Amino acid sequence: MPQATPRQLKLGAFLMSPGHHVAAWRHPDAQADLGRDFAAYARIAQQAEAAQFDALFLADVLAVGDTSESTGARSARSAYFEPLTLLSALAAVTQRIGLIGTASTSFNEPFNLARKFASLDLISHGRAGWNLVTSNTQAEADNFGGSQHLAHDARYERAEEFVDVVRKLWQSWEADAFVYDKASGQYYDPARLHVPRHQGAHFQVKGPLHVAPSPQGHPVVVQAGSSGPGIALAARTAEVVFTAQRTLPEAQAFYRQLKEQAIAYGRHPDDIKVMPGIFPVVAPSRAEAQEKFEALQQLIHPQVGIKLLSDMLGGFDLSGYPPDGPLPPLPLSNGGQSRQQLLIELARRENLSILELARKTAGARGHWQVVGTPADIADQLEAYFREGGADGFNIMPPTLPGGLTDFIDTVLPELRRRNLFRHQYEGRTLRENLGLPTPRPLADTAPAQAVA
Repeated sequence: MPQATPRQLKLGAFLMSPGHHVAAWRHPDAQADLGRDFAAYARIAQQAEAAQFDALFLADVLAVGDTSESTGARSARSAYFEPLTLLSALAAVTQRIGLIGTASTSFNEPFNLARKFASLDLISHGRAGWNLVTSNTQAEADNFGGSQHLAHDARYERAEEFVDVVRKLWQSWEADAFVYDKASGQYYDPARLHVPRHQGAHFQVKGPLHVAPSPQGHPVVVQAGSSGPGIALAARTAEVVFTAQRTLPEAQAFYRQLKEQAIAYGRHPDDIKVMPGIFPVVAPSRAEAQEKFEALQQLIHPQVGIKLLSDMLGGFDLSGYPPDGPLPPLPLSNGGQSRQQLLIELARRENLSILELARKTAGARGHWQVVGTPADIADQLEAYFREGGADGFNIMPPTLPGGLTDFIDTVLPELRRRNLFRHQYEGRTLRENLGLPTPRPLADTAPAQAVA
């Protein structure tokens, strides 16, 4: 009998221009103007594809957020490509790697979003994924009418209905609906068209979507929230979950909770891939890796670090507090509540001052940070993977392009030596490579001929 393929890691390349460290743009290994250089992005995408990464992952925020002279002018988070535009261009210069882009349910409408991602999916021959976020800053709201940002629970209520509408639209057409029969004159089979006719609390959308299905059915749904409402939404609708846990016990608890909730919704636990973020700093020796990390840390402007921490804590301004003093009591954030709680617990557990916490946040923004040799990093990835903490990881290079090259050249060979990562892609679509099933038909989309 043929031997079953062992379970292996899934890996995403999380590309943030010009690297994830807040001071990355100042480092010699980083391309400071990456956010305006498509040719450089194309080279990075092709490098990740040659390394057999499952997907490229692009985050997005719908505002600059900080335009102050003191901190905004020192930040590289002020100019970068719109994700779907960039991914559509990258689809033309790649063949196998997945293309996951972030889009907000707070400041989009389901029909337009469904159409754009379905088009990317078709252009890429089934490699698209939508990272669903609810947006969490007032600066974003200020760019869309200037009204007060929606409360946390209200954002998730809208998101719950939003994703349902998008999935209905994506399933407007069955895979073989378009027959293109020139002899009979029939372009599509009306029995294979399903009109959503959605009527809900937030959206009224008739449909259908005027984009044909891709080879993978429809884009993979990715979700990044780890709060109570975020976990509930992911358990019901997500196929990949990007999350932030800094320790194995925390990762195991999240993994178990999410999979159990998915089962409660009638889903198979393997139908959701949990992929925590990891910020790796790698070098031949531990001393060299630490030296490499400290070189980045030395580039942090204290005010920029504290501003980033303030943002990560839900927009609570820490600039008026003593940087060497403790984190003050904070109100519950209307932004990212799970990230706020993670950072508060980190400060308490390690007795960190505001500036010390800011320096810890400057690289991975609350995600898991590992500094060490290729074997050190592979050891920790393997432990999370084998001990029920992850199905894979989103790799967050400290700098681009150098940080991704370091991981590819040193850590991937170690993972392959342990038979933890592929030597070649399993298929051509993102679903095939992630080991995700074909989307199941939604029960409440009516066949077109049954609707008057």
